[in-house]
Amino acid sequence: MTDEKTLRSLLESIASGNISPDAGLEQIKNLTYEPIGEFAKIDHHRALRTGFPEVIWGPGKTPGQIAQIMNVMRQRNPVVMATRIEPEVYVALRSQVRDIRYYESARICAIAPSTLETNYPGNIGILSAGTADFPVAEEAAVTAELSGFQVQRLWDVGVAGIHRLLDNRHLIASTSVLIVVAGMEGALPSVVAGLADTPVIAVPTSIGYGASFNGLAPLLTMLNSCAAGIGVVNIDNGFGAAVLAGQILRTGAKLHQG
Repeated sequence: MTDEKTLRSLLESIASGNISPDAGLEQIKNLTYEPIGEFAKIDHHRALRTGFPEVIWGPGKTPGQIAQIMNVMRQRNPVVMATRIEPEVYVALRSQVRDIRYYESARICAIAPSTLETNYPGNIGILSAGTADFPVAEEAAVTAELSGFQVQRLWDVGVAGIHRLLDNRHLIASTSVLIVVAGMEGALPSVVAGLADTPVIAVPTSIGYGASFNGLAPLLTMLNSCAAGIGVVNIDNGFGAAVLAGQILRTGAKLHQG
C-alpha cells in the first residue's frame, strides 16, 4: 500500500462493499508507518510522498533484523531493497527471506520480479573512472534498475587514458542524466560535463593514495569544478546518486505530461 494506485484500489473496494470497513481499517491503520519490534518503524507512506519507497541500510543491523524488515516491507512493495550487504550477511538472509536476490558487486539484496520493468522515459548513463570504482558505480546502476529506470553502463574510462572516454562520446550523447563515479583526484565528472548537454551527478569514491584522504580530495575537486551543470553527492554514495537521477527523470516526465 505504498503507491497511489494501490491505495485508490483499496478505497474503491471499501466503497463498493467488496471489503468491509473493519478489514479496510486493518489494512490502512499502518499506512504511514509500522513498528517492527523495538528496532524499526517502516515508512510505508514514503513512496506516496517522494516517489521512492524506503530502502534498508544494512550496516549496523543484524541479519535477523534485516530479514524481519524485508518480510514486512514485501507485503506492500513489489521491490524491497537493502544496501551495503556483505556476502556473509546475504548467506544468513537466504534462509529467512524467500526469493531474495544478491547483487554482489553492488552489495545489494533485493526482493524483486524476475523481469524488471522500465517505468519512466529516458535513461541514466553511469560512468566509472576505474575498476576500483566499480562497486559504487554498480550500486548506482542496480538501484536505478530496481527503481524502474533504464541504465547504460560505461566502466573504466578515467582521465589517465582519456581516449577511452572520447571513444564513447556517443553514449554520453544518448543519455538523459549522467552519473559519473571517480576516486583519486576526481577529475572525470568535470571532463564529462564539458561534453554533455544533460545533468551530471558526480560521485566521489574513497579510492586513492594517502593524499586523497579517503575520498575528500575527489569530493573537493568535484565541488570546485569549473564545468557547469554538475551536482555532487557524498563520498561512495552510489545509491543517493541513482535516486537523484531518478527524481530528475520523474520530474521531467511530470512536466511533459502536464
